[in-house]
Amino acid sequence: MGADEVFAALGDPTRREVLALVAQGRAQTATELAATLPVTRQAVAKHLAVLEGARLVDAQRAGRTMRFRATPAPLADAIAWMAEVGGQWDERLARLRTAAQDRR
Repeated sequence: MGADEVFAALGDPTRREVLALVAQGRAQTATELAATLPVTRQAVAKHLAVLEGARLVDAQRAGRTMRFRATPAPLADAIAWMAEVGGQWDERLARLRTAAQDRR
């Protein structure tokens, strides 16, 4: 899994909210998450499946229920990619600024 899956998973505002809730602390069930969101438990379960597919959450079975916790590694990889691209843009903009100043 790479940055593409992470960005696709985070493209939905409800999924971002679900991930933020899961990242707050203890592992939570889809039912617990749905109680704090304006969507159904089934919708939360679908969002969790997408987040799990991108490896942003990990499911742990506890009896008959599944508890979800955030897994930061894929998010760190996406952040590293953004920092690298941002650095490349910074270099390009610095060269452009220098070229514009030289033309004065």
